[in-house]
Amino acid sequence: MNTSAHNSLFTLKNVLLINAISSGVTGIGLIAMASQVAALFGVVQTQAFRETGIFLVLFAAFVSYEGMRSPFRVKNIYVIITLDILWVVGSLAIVLPQLFNLTAIGYIAISAVALWVATMAYLQIQGVKQV
Repeated sequence: MNTSAHNSLFTLKNVLLINAISSGVTGIGLIAMASQVAALFGVVQTQAFRETGIFLVLFAAFVSYEGMRSPFRVKNIYVIITLDILWVVGSLAIVLPQLFNLTAIGYIAISAVALWVATMAYLQIQGVKQV
């Protein structure tokens, strides 16, 4: 891929919209399939999954709104980046000490999502430098 095509793919707007879509889809999935996700994680309670899903849908709406703005409100982009970083830190706080006695699949899923969110934060930081 040439550099200009690579740079246009990873514009701040595109990264924000990818973040919004992935957060929204994940949130809807957690709300709609809370029982199945809880079973994969080896827990009975579904409330945390539903609440996380609701948060993600609201977060997705905020990120989508900010991604469509012109010009960007840099202050709000930093709020999004901060929330993404807090997600990664929270995920590490669950995975590293293996809190909640989850299944291996649960810890792997949390780790994979944290890696994705960290990537979004990194790309948003790079994008905000271009604004």
